[in-house]
Amino acid sequence: MSTIIAGHFETQADADAASQALAQAGFTRERVSTFYLSQAGQHDMTPIGGDNLHSPGAKETPMGVVQGSATGGAVGAAIGAATAPLTGPAGPIVGGLVGAHVGSLFSFTKMKEAGEGEQGGRAPVEQRKAGMLVAVAFDDTGDESRAVDVLRRLGAIQIERARGNIVDGDWADFDASIPPEIVR
Repeated sequence: MSTIIAGHFETQADADAASQALAQAGFTRERVSTFYLSQAGQHDMTPIGGDNLHSPGAKETPMGVVQGSATGGAVGAAIGAATAPLTGPAGPIVGGLVGAHVGSLFSFTKMKEAGEGEQGGRAPVEQRKAGMLVAVAFDDTGDESRAVDVLRRLGAIQIERARGNIVDGDWADFDASIPPEIVR
């Protein structure tokens, strides 16, 4: 495995210019990879698409639905039973169903807002920005500052460091789900 420095660019033209500049700086073209990176959540890494099988922000929702339905159903049935002289035998049944439905809406309070961290979990991680990614692999640690300087000079929006393999211009072991180590 080699060290990889990657810069994010908004346009194909900027990415091509960065690839050219890396070659002019002495990096071999076989160890430079340029590709489009989709935004987080759209990397088609699972059989159903996307990056995760389950939405990270909705992991508490099923329990919230069960709790809300049970509580709402019990309250609704009790109110329906109290109104049975007016509503007849259907009162507790309808009250329980309406209460369960209203109670299930309580699960929405268990959902987190965009950007909010998980309760008791890790802090939100930096996400890769969508756009063109230009990456260069090298084995000499002295090459890192040279690669960072080239990408910075050409206006990379974000620069990251990784470990991996670029072979014949393909970052073969790139994994979009691994949080980036931001250099700049």
